[in-house]
Amino acid sequence: MSQILKRLKVPPNSASLEEARTRTFEFFRMCCRSIPHVMEIYNLHDVVTPSQLRSAAAAEVRKNANITNPKVIDMLLFKGMEELMNIVNQSKQRHHIVGQYVVGNQGLVQDVSAKDRDASNFLKKFYSSNYS
Repeated sequence: MSQILKRLKVPPNSASLEEARTRTFEFFRMCCRSIPHVMEIYNLHDVVTPSQLRSAAAAEVRKNANITNPKVIDMLLFKGMEELMNIVNQSKQRHHIVGQYVVGNQGLVQDVSAKDRDASNFLKKFYSSNYS
């Protein structure tokens, strides 16, 4: 765990777009390497899989894929490293992680099981209004 914290240092500004791109990939790899530890410390095994967290991290990186200014990319990397450091240092609580990276902006995605199919119309409307 201390290896992750040692790598979370803010590098100097990128000289070119290619250097910023390389740092972005390095940051994403760092996020992926920290996922097993994050799963363990926040006890997320019952709500999400490591691959789903990896996909959430990839979506956060891809959200800013159209940015071409190296200074802006460096600023976003700094914010991302700060967020990762807060997560790894347990500065956030479990519901913050679940709300931001598991549930996300689309709301809670529920599997339709046999018991959900048998729910009354009232409950179905209630669930859809609270999770959308």
